[in-house]
Amino acid sequence: MLVMLWGTSICLGLLPVMGWNCLRDESTCSVVRPLTKNNAAILSISFLFMFALMLQLYIQICKIVMRHAHQIALQHHFLATSHYVTTRKGVSTLALILGTFAACWMPFTLYSLIADYTYPSIYTYATLLPATYNSIINPVIYAFRNQEIQKALCLICCGCIPSTLSQRARSPSDV
Repeated sequence: MLVMLWGTSICLGLLPVMGWNCLRDESTCSVVRPLTKNNAAILSISFLFMFALMLQLYIQICKIVMRHAHQIALQHHFLATSHYVTTRKGVSTLALILGTFAACWMPFTLYSLIADYTYPSIYTYATLLPATYNSIINPVIYAFRNQEIQKALCLICCGCIPSTLSQRARSPSDV
């Protein structure tokens, strides 16, 4: 699936190079020059389809993780509800990453479906800016959700480690 996804992405990214562009007739241009309206629509619909697929896969992964954590908790004679405590952080981090991805990319995707070349380019940049920031936001989310990085940042900034970070035991869900 990964090879297929990368292959599709590369092919779609090469559309302008293969001559599928609007350079000859500006009225066919989309907000993402040099792509035509049709190519931008194909990319946007592909994105929406891939996002729906990714959302479905993440939901399935979360269900499997929760079931697996519950089975481990039962094997170790823990309370049945303890699996929610041990996996909640990992699942919430995953939800936060996916929600951030949607919030960053959906405005540009939807805008490129409805807009054309006559719209001011500032609108394109305004919707594309959050999409490009998504790559910056993800490492920050992971960093602040990881206990080891939190300790290091506290040690660098104030020279101490808060007791809430030093006392907690690590679990597999510390993402």
